[in-house]
Amino acid sequence: MTNEFIIREAVSTAIPALAQLQVVTWAATYPEVKDPPAFEIRAWQWEQQFNSMDKNWFCFVMENEKTGLIGFAKGITYDHNELPQFKGELNKIYILKQYQQHGLGTRLLETVVKRFLSIGINSMVLFGEAQNPFLAFYEKTGGKKFYAKNGEFHGGYGWTDLKKTFSVNE
Repeated sequence: MTNEFIIREAVSTAIPALAQLQVVTWAATYPEVKDPPAFEIRAWQWEQQFNSMDKNWFCFVMENEKTGLIGFAKGITYDHNELPQFKGELNKIYILKQYQQHGLGTRLLETVVKRFLSIGINSMVLFGEAQNPFLAFYEKTGGKKFYAKNGEFHGGYGWTDLKKTFSVNE
């Protein structure tokens, strides 16, 4: 199944498909949320991102000819005092439920890692929701949990050496 799909850079003409994909995948990930963000909100957010003069981000989409977009991953540069050891952020990664558990998420993640490495970034952080049922994916790919001072886990993960953790060619 993994070879049927291509990964390419997202372009602004994909905003409606990206927004729809985000609405569907987010709702499937967090079914307990009674009022999830609607298509209009997600489309507006993507339009703002693509129209922004700040180009510190990138997004890859995964698709095939039959089904169109089935997943996406977004990375941004990360420069915050709280976690200065991290220079990149895996901002979003979503795949339609029926395409999960086939190695496609790993392919998307590795594409983000390759981009970070190509621009000199060798560390990455992710801030997720602690109730996300797919957090084991981040641990499986080498992410280390962040714990609050009180010992609670809030959904954050970090990869301090992307070259060492992922065997990808830049």
